[in-house]
Amino acid sequence: MGSMKQNLAVSLVDSLRRRIVDGTIPSGEKLPSESALLAEFGVSRTVVREAISRLQAEGLVYTRRGSGSFALTPPSAAEETAGGLRRPRTLEERGALLAFRAGLESEAAALAASNATPGLIAALDSALAAFDAAGNHAATAVSCDFAFHRTVAEASGNFYFVDALMMLGPAMIAMPPERLEPADDDGRSPRVQRVAAEHRAVRDAIAAGDALTASAAMRMHLANSRSRLQTVAQP
Repeated sequence: MGSMKQNLAVSLVDSLRRRIVDGTIPSGEKLPSESALLAEFGVSRTVVREAISRLQAEGLVYTRRGSGSFALTPPSAAEETAGGLRRPRTLEERGALLAFRAGLESEAAALAASNATPGLIAALDSALAAFDAAGNHAATAVSCDFAFHRTVAEASGNFYFVDALMMLGPAMIAMPPERLEPADDDGRSPRVQRVAAEHRAVRDAIAAGDALTASAAMRMHLANSRSRLQTVAQP
């Protein structure tokens, strides 16, 4: 790509990055189509595709063939330095974060099964209900997803688990439930339904006081999340 095309691509990347970071294009929302970007910025299709590729490398966008390109949740400036934790910027780093979470949160779920109070079980139920109500509204679903995992950490009775999740923040949700698949009659995509069912399995094991099953259910949920991350990243 020549220097002029490179400059055009950088300009387009900067513009789209600002829209994603400031929420003009909310997490999970579809980016403008190639045709719309061509018309708005007066650039070639090659420049548009180069810009999208750069945003994918930054972890701000992913593309699914036949569906288009979607915004991912960007970490805030405060989150970038919170606790000195590295924030995932690429799909590979998001996968590494899920692997880390599997060790952390499976132990938290096991402790929650032993220590959870009726009030915390009710809080898990509230988080599940809110996730169901969010449907395919990505920004709300991300918040509810994080609330569920935070509540599991709280139910563990060990404040270090809570601190770790709070430092990670909602940006730890590796792949928000974007509208990539057709919704069913209830307004939820099959992917969102799978996440909800996995959350429910964790909750039920905790409520039953079954530490081994709770740990396994959380590990399976995060392993499935990693698999879904890899699947949507395929060209």
